[in-house]
Amino acid sequence: MRPLFQLSTRRYDEEIELIKKAMIDLENKCNVRNGYEIGAPSRSAGWTFFNIQISPEMLDVIEKSGMMEGAIGYRIEEQLKNFLGHFLESHGSNVRIKKIDY
Repeated sequence: MRPLFQLSTRRYDEEIELIKKAMIDLENKCNVRNGYEIGAPSRSAGWTFFNIQISPEMLDVIEKSGMMEGAIGYRIEEQLKNFLGHFLESHGSNVRIKKIDY
């Protein structure tokens, strides 16, 4: 399973750099290479939307390492979305995140 999330922002050029740095940091913490994939952006009504997909290897490490401990949510997909949102926020990003597929 490869979780897929949609991110949205009004400042894509600034946010994409923050997100890439945060995801590289997450890869390093998980000790995983090619742990994520960022999709092409699309624009609508002043917003830019793009997808981010997490590899099964990185997901496995996140779930088993206890990184999501304290993430709010009843189901694992809600916890992962909240974990990822807070992780990006902790690296200066201000994107909105929505779960598409888990």
